[in-house]
Amino acid sequence: MSYRGENRGRERGSGGGDRGGGRGGGHRGGPPGPHSGAGPRGGFGGGGPGAGPRGGLGGGGRGGRGGPPGIFRHGAPVQLDARLANNAEATAVAPFKQILYDAVMPLRPGHGTLGRKIVLRSNFFAVKLPKGPWYEYTIEITPNDDLKYKRLRLFELLEQSPQCRPFLPHIAHDSSQRLVSAKKLPDPLDIRILFIEEGAQLPGPNAKTYNIHFSFVQVLDLSEINRFLAGNIASVAYNAAPVISAAQLIISQHSARTAIRVGKNRYFPRSPTPHEQHQLSLGVRAVQGFYASVRPAFNQLMVNVNSCMTPFIYPGKLADTLMAFSRNSGNALPSLPPRFASSIRVTTTYLGYKKRSNIKQIGSSSARRTTFKCDELGGKDISVEEYFKRKYRITLEHPDDLPVVDIASRQKRVRIWVPAELCDVELQSYGEKLSPEETSQMIRVACRAPAVNAQEIIDTGLNQLALTGIASTQASSPLSGFEIQIRPEHATVPARILPAPSLNYSKGRADVKGGAWNIMNVKFHRGGRVAKWWALCVTDGPPTQRIFTDKEDPHLKGLLNGFITKCKDSGMGVEIPLPLRLISPPLPGPGIDPDRVQSLRIIRELIQSNLAQFGKPTFILVLLTREDDYMYPGIKRLGDVDLGIHTLHMLLKPGKNALGEPNKADQYFSNIALKLNTKLGGVNHRLDEQSMRWLLKKRTMLVGIDVTHPSPRSRPGTPSIAAVVASLDADFVHFPASLRLQAKSKKEMVDDLEPMMVERLLAYKAKSKGLPEKIIVFRDGVSEGQYAVVIDEELPKIISACKKAGGAGPTYRPQISIVICGKRHHARFPATNAGDTDRSGNTVPGTIVDQGVTNIFTFDFYLQAHAGLQGTVRPTHYVVIYDESRFGVDEIQQGTHTASYAYARATKAVSLIPPAYYADLACERGRCYLNNFLISEDAGTTSSGQRRDRAQEEKAVFDSAAKAWGNGLHEEIKESMFYL
Repeated sequence: MSYRGENRGRERGSGGGDRGGGRGGGHRGGPPGPHSGAGPRGGFGGGGPGAGPRGGLGGGGRGGRGGPPGIFRHGAPVQLDARLANNAEATAVAPFKQILYDAVMPLRPGHGTLGRKIVLRSNFFAVKLPKGPWYEYTIEITPNDDLKYKRLRLFELLEQSPQCRPFLPHIAHDSSQRLVSAKKLPDPLDIRILFIEEGAQLPGPNAKTYNIHFSFVQVLDLSEINRFLAGNIASVAYNAAPVISAAQLIISQHSARTAIRVGKNRYFPRSPTPHEQHQLSLGVRAVQGFYASVRPAFNQLMVNVNSCMTPFIYPGKLADTLMAFSRNSGNALPSLPPRFASSIRVTTTYLGYKKRSNIKQIGSSSARRTTFKCDELGGKDISVEEYFKRKYRITLEHPDDLPVVDIASRQKRVRIWVPAELCDVELQSYGEKLSPEETSQMIRVACRAPAVNAQEIIDTGLNQLALTGIASTQASSPLSGFEIQIRPEHATVPARILPAPSLNYSKGRADVKGGAWNIMNVKFHRGGRVAKWWALCVTDGPPTQRIFTDKEDPHLKGLLNGFITKCKDSGMGVEIPLPLRLISPPLPGPGIDPDRVQSLRIIRELIQSNLAQFGKPTFILVLLTREDDYMYPGIKRLGDVDLGIHTLHMLLKPGKNALGEPNKADQYFSNIALKLNTKLGGVNHRLDEQSMRWLLKKRTMLVGIDVTHPSPRSRPGTPSIAAVVASLDADFVHFPASLRLQAKSKKEMVDDLEPMMVERLLAYKAKSKGLPEKIIVFRDGVSEGQYAVVIDEELPKIISACKKAGGAGPTYRPQISIVICGKRHHARFPATNAGDTDRSGNTVPGTIVDQGVTNIFTFDFYLQAHAGLQGTVRPTHYVVIYDESRFGVDEIQQGTHTASYAYARATKAVSLIPPAYYADLACERGRCYLNNFLISEDAGTTSSGQRRDRAQEEKAVFDSAAKAWGNGLHEEIKESMFYL
């Protein structure tokens, strides 16, 4: 997971949340926490701990020296890049209208005109290519039967070989199968490498010799890409990917050799300085690195550079790590938490070379007390201590006070016990979901103001990535050998600030300011009805943490009166002021009931016994006093799947939220009332008629699609969860969801999209008395390389769903458009003028960029609809990949912007258009129903005692998850927005 230089999240403070927790890096983290605020997609901000300003900043960053966040190079003259002067990009785009229209990947129809024009910097840097050409080769290694663990070492040996050394200044490779050279290589070219383990001086007795063969593939003509970048119509079908990916290989070659790569194109120093690392918890530190990716723009190839921060396991002696964790544990032998231990990779050198291994298990006994049958001694029992003394002549310093560790491969059903003192922990990324405390620390150190982030890229990032100067002079950088030049100045781009919409309530007025508004004196556009409701107080934790004594506690009655009064004042119809109050008996704590199975059974029995007596309530307000990984998702499953009752959660802490100051409590109640009203079919607010016009030209259904995947902490075989949400009528407020399990847990495309879309279309037909004439799909979670797959695989399923929903009459075929919503990108746009920023130093809501750093041919734009809270705000990248509606530029841009104000549980614009956001929330709610599969402590191991291969085990896990999922949502809530 990576934490980049951006604001904390798209919803914090914007309506609260029954959903908490965020997603980490490439996967989504564990279960959400009750009302703890929604986290960001893909991480939190990047950067240091409130780093202060350097020269050229107009003020400090968060926690920095002096004043509010400032402007990077404040006071320096700012003008657009010369390539963008005189509307050059608009002139280049104009001829696209002469080309026959194609709904598939439609060409850019122009650039937007609405809004106030401004100029922004970007974190893109101009790349000047040589005249070329370059030469591309494939690499084949034989024998290839054991390359999984040797490939990287083989490429190190290749670069050290005399045969390869003359080519090093002008080659770049991916340490796998591809190589690019600035000069033509000899043909044929074969280099033989005798394998020597890392750290060894000589090859082992059974060392293999490998043959590395280079095969010429093609000449990469660099002149053609320049015509493509210029927007030449003749180049519209040109495939720029080979040249762009070759340039990516070249600019990342230095980092690949000298840094630690995490994920795609993110690099971190092997020996971080104190300034580049910050402790999150025992053994875990946040390390700052940088991202670099080559991107095409108008008349220019660019490299996008951004700071990023990722949690790492800190290096050192494993013995020291064990002792640090065990100082207060009271255990006889030091140990590690299972989740931490399963993430650690260690290095040993007792074999005479460096050997990297993952820890499979930490033993429960010392080297002196652990014995095994030794084949070398004729099958006699011997202690690990004695074995290492006789075999390797190593006398242990801690033979009886440190445990042994098993470093055997997880796939092997054997044990390889090694004394812990002989293991070193490497600096390595930490793949587990961070705890709430670690997450809080990460946010604190990662968030930095835009000006600080921009300065850090210039001062540190370009140098670490060997991209400094007009032509890099670093000996280890291949840029000079390829004659690549990079201009170390942020590219400037034109931008606009779009106007905000007006909002309608049934009573009162909400004035939008800075992307937000207040609802203290307004009534919902349409209030929902509460016929009967319950309050459930979960008695969890020690007696000293219990807030209410019994159901007659005046503090409890006061809280419930305050909440329901807020609901009534907001326009909801409430028939019963005070609810039925249920107080659970004291629940067994996590020490006795670690996965809270007993506790959840008690809660279930309490609710069911009262259902039999009092009947089903409209909703249950659940009051929690403690967070863990089980209670919240367990109660959500109980309400959504088993009982068909809406639940809302409050996490009660003395002096905070509902139990805090009157103004804060009132705001907290307002946030929950927003969700409750929508769950019950009410309408909180509507956009003004002008903002809705783009959706009302034809009867339109908005659709959001997303997929969530299991995390590394999940049991192998745990399925992914797909969600499809869709509007029901011309209000565009209610978006019920269809949820399905995905058999292939890492597949992004939705397998059951056709039946899910049929469900949504029929729901629309039932509510609106007809099917939509137009469907606009906002597809979340799709990478750039998957656009074609969405068109090839998902679009036909949508079309087929329309035919089925149309029934036996004439073939039903509405207009369909698909827009990708991308948040996992690194484009940032620091302001050049203080008048274009808010108090966080970020650009203001409504800022849009569709020139300068966007693809000349692609119909895309970067929109920041929301306000940044801290750190550097991240816009959403919208890409129109299929369009039968033939959107006008201002129509889709301003429509997307105004729709961001229609999010039901917020009183501010959100960063992602609501249909996509709702699909994300629905996926996260689906995770609650499979919670025990997603947070397994045995995620990395196979079932003991059963000799089945991994595929069989994963199928068994999937089958168990499918059984636990059952029929999914309860019939009585499935057509509501249960997931809010």
